[in-house]
Amino acid sequence: MTSTLITNIGTLVTNDPSHPGLLGTVEDAAVVIDGSVVTWTGRAAEAPAADRRFDADGRALLPGFVDSHAHLVFAGDRTAEFNARMSGQAYSAGGIRTTVAATRAASDEQLDAQVDRFVREMLRQGTTTVEVKSGYGLTVEDEARALRIAARHTPETTYLGAHVVAPEYADDPAGYVDLVTGKMLDACAPHARWVDVFCERGAFDGDQARAVLTAGIERGLIPRVHANQLSHGPGVQLAVELGAASADHCTHLTDADVAALAGSGTVATLLPGAEFSTRADYPDARRLLDAGATVALSTDCNPGSSFTSSMAFCIAVAVREMGMTPDEAVHAATAGGARALRRTDVGHIAPGARADLLLLDAPSPVHLAYRPGVPLTAAVWRAGIREV
Repeated sequence: MTSTLITNIGTLVTNDPSHPGLLGTVEDAAVVIDGSVVTWTGRAAEAPAADRRFDADGRALLPGFVDSHAHLVFAGDRTAEFNARMSGQAYSAGGIRTTVAATRAASDEQLDAQVDRFVREMLRQGTTTVEVKSGYGLTVEDEARALRIAARHTPETTYLGAHVVAPEYADDPAGYVDLVTGKMLDACAPHARWVDVFCERGAFDGDQARAVLTAGIERGLIPRVHANQLSHGPGVQLAVELGAASADHCTHLTDADVAALAGSGTVATLLPGAEFSTRADYPDARRLLDAGATVALSTDCNPGSSFTSSMAFCIAVAVREMGMTPDEAVHAATAGGARALRRTDVGHIAPGARADLLLLDAPSPVHLAYRPGVPLTAAVWRAGIREV
């Protein structure tokens, strides 16, 4: 293995509590990576020797973004739906079925190329870890192939057969739940780490969601929940009760929901791209943070309600619209995402961590919110390999 010294870092974001502040920043810093891991961090003047040297030229270095909620296995386009929403029509979950039809008709090669395209697009913007869900097939065969394809690109694969009721079961939702918790689960569990359900009016109610998650848990999958996006509902409470890694969306919360999240290990994953794209009310991150809940930010990249792959965009929106400080938003997009995926090797920069690094073309991580829409990626390393 060859070691690399990244030196002359203006601001190093470590997310290491042994350093000051929420982001554990170090000024005039350096990092040494050896193979796929970080081996040293500290002041540049104290850095050990390494085989190679990279001059950061006073720019900020962050952990790679951790995007813990994305729907990348799909085909087709929903431009018309977006255009209709921007012309005044309300959003509902029904548009998912449009993508289901296109995804079923696509070949494995087309779907694999699509996932590869988006993972590379994310990487160019600093995202080094991404979770990918199924959910646009809704048959045994299509859900299983979605997860097989996703697993070629990330170990963070999520079984979301319970995205909406498949069109063939429109008059028999109970029969579809039986399929999702039976034959479909049998085919999908070997290719997934997580099980998810869209617990929402128009998708699956609390009892149905409990059945899906419980069945997944019995097969060794870890639960996460699409919860409380469009209305108040049982999703957050169910997520906490079942020990889910995350409750995602969290837009409509009661005081009891906030207290449950704050008193649990379930991360509140907020997805501002969805509210931006649907003109809905944004979740109140300030309320969650002040209560002591752990918050993550994610893109929710999908063709219908949040067609963005940019974590930087989500950071900027979270600061502008959701009451987060720039430091809180950066922390949520890195360490928060790692917590939502129960990963201890990513989301921070410290000895032993995976060498996933984002060098900004800016002196401070605040520029992610300060300069919205500006491409600030100067370099990206993933597992020690420079990709950008």
